[in-house]
Amino acid sequence: MTDLAAWAPRVLGILRIVTALLFIEHGTQKLFGIPERMAGMTAGPEMFTLMWWAGVLEVVGGVLILAGLFTRPVAFLLSGQMAVAYWMVHAPKSTFPVHNGGDAAILFCFIFLYLVCAGPGSYSLDRE
Repeated sequence: MTDLAAWAPRVLGILRIVTALLFIEHGTQKLFGIPERMAGMTAGPEMFTLMWWAGVLEVVGGVLILAGLFTRPVAFLLSGQMAVAYWMVHAPKSTFPVHNGGDAAILFCFIFLYLVCAGPGSYSLDRE
């Protein structure tokens, strides 16, 4: 029988990488319209607006998480960003995440919070 605990650091590293790739995609959508513009947006947000800062955090923070560099402090910052995003943007629309579109924000928030506690796992530049 295989000891699954031996795989934990590798699977944690894979979770970090996949989460970062998805997170970067949200940032590039906000800032550059890639892969496609968000509904109702014709251009990227004005610099230094809340939406611009969110996109910058998602791209820059996502790249750092992807590389596994400064994982714990960056994940802490991004977890807070997603909590704020949920309560400011999604929660006012509906009580239920499935109706307010906040599912991703909640999942990102708690995955990043987990990375704060667990560290980057394998395949990272932090290499704890």
